[in-house]
Amino acid sequence: QVQLVESGGGVVQAGGSLRLSCAASGIASSGHCVGWFRQAPGKEREGVAGIDRFTSTIYADSVKGRFTISKDNAKNTLYLEMNNLKPEDTAMYYCAASRWGTRVTMSMRDYVYWGQGTQVTVSS
Repeated sequence: QVQLVESGGGVVQAGGSLRLSCAASGIASSGHCVGWFRQAPGKEREGVAGIDRFTSTIYADSVKGRFTISKDNAKNTLYLEMNNLKPEDTAMYYCAASRWGTRVTMSMRDYVYWGQGTQVTVSS
């Protein structure tokens, strides 16, 4: 059974930083494209960043230069380093994994495993 468990969310002031983690079990995330998505109240879920087994990365334009996605294959853990946070970054953040071998993508239809989410709130 595949499980993705996010942690690291919280409340931070604008300009601050947070580091999200996603611990995977039941899959070897090293072989999958794994990514972060977010959903703000009243808005659709959107892709934030993704990284594949070749460590190719992709970012939403809104977070480029501020967020960094990385993974530790030995720990089977995905990370999202978020710097210079803005109030518009406030959302529930979800970790997700694709089927094995998928190349880097932020299309939700390519992701088949999802975590329960961790809340990030940025105050102005």
